[in-house]
Amino acid sequence: MRRRSPCLSFDVLRDALGEGREQLPLSVLLCAGTQAETPGRNRVLLMRMQNLHGLRRGKDSDSEEEEEEDEDEEDEEGREPQLLLLMAPHYGGINRLRVTSLGGSPVAAVWSERGQVEVLELGRALGVLEGPFGEGDSRRGQKSVQQGALPELATFSGHLDEGFALDWSPQSPGRLLSGDVRGRIHRWEPREAGWAVDQRPLLGHGGSVEDVQWSPSEASVFISCSSDASIRVWDVRAPPPRACQLSVASAHDGDVNVLSWSRRDAAALLSGGDDGALRLWDLRSIRSSSACVATFKQHRGPITSVQWHPGESGVLAAAGEDDLVTQWDLGVERDPQAQGEEDEEGEEGLSELPPQLLFLHQGEKEVKELHWHPQCPGLLLCTGRDGIAAFRTISV
Repeated sequence: MRRRSPCLSFDVLRDALGEGREQLPLSVLLCAGTQAETPGRNRVLLMRMQNLHGLRRGKDSDSEEEEEEDEDEEDEEGREPQLLLLMAPHYGGINRLRVTSLGGSPVAAVWSERGQVEVLELGRALGVLEGPFGEGDSRRGQKSVQQGALPELATFSGHLDEGFALDWSPQSPGRLLSGDVRGRIHRWEPREAGWAVDQRPLLGHGGSVEDVQWSPSEASVFISCSSDASIRVWDVRAPPPRACQLSVASAHDGDVNVLSWSRRDAAALLSGGDDGALRLWDLRSIRSSSACVATFKQHRGPITSVQWHPGESGVLAAAGEDDLVTQWDLGVERDPQAQGEEDEEGEEGLSELPPQLLFLHQGEKEVKELHWHPQCPGLLLCTGRDGIAAFRTISV
């Protein structure tokens, strides 16, 4: 799927089509924000990508009969993926976007390059997406519709600059964190009339707050990472000056860009940095950079996104500026006998790959963010310069 403007960030919206969907074709619902050349050309995008089939292997043309080719062409027409796209104007590029559901209604938090964070209501726009849809455009398989700006439920302009860190709490509905490039983190609490944002920022990082993530099991605890190379653990029950409970300096050799907290093991934390490394941490013993449980170095550029698989313990995906998306299973160990057989057969380079590396996906450019789909096991989506890609491997 290609867009007029690329986006740095998107999120998956849960739908009513059921859990554990593996049968093709698949349908997914996404929300994204653009990074256009001028502020006034930006959009919040709601997308339904549907009729997603697996790619077919090519056949030997010498063995094909004309009649069979005609049948295949007719069949392929029914396998054409479809995109329903709703575009709502947004003044300012969108650095990061995260969605959640409040009282059964979907909302999106949006970090704008203008230095403010907004909470937008998505319910009515999704109603348009589900109803009779707009006109098809010149690109086959796509229908789009323009609508007015999404209803704004809350806006906070107290950050002194733009930012990227944003996360909704999985334990306390409506609780939100936003962090900016000046090292400040603000906490949002839901109220009947909207949100109350604590005007006292949580301070501690000496550089840009690159990512934040709430604990999957404790409503008051979250983690953050920064361009100051540190990872910090916070507890919002404490007053802001004492909220930082733990700091790991030099967690990476350079900026720490992204974090992911496992929902299957509340002690397992992943981080990715400018050094191209993925690092595994155990929060029960984390005290310094030497407490890192494991380091995986396959990417040759800064890590831009990392996420644990929502249903498989030990499985994760990562993306980097080397235009690679990788899938890993940290429970895999190298088989010495199999390694010896590879060496004997002259499989150059295979013995140098980490045994935990399941799959390398190439072909995407400037991948900024990825997400596992929580309702379609093994389905991975990523956004880059050319659009949003969806794929599923046999590895997961």
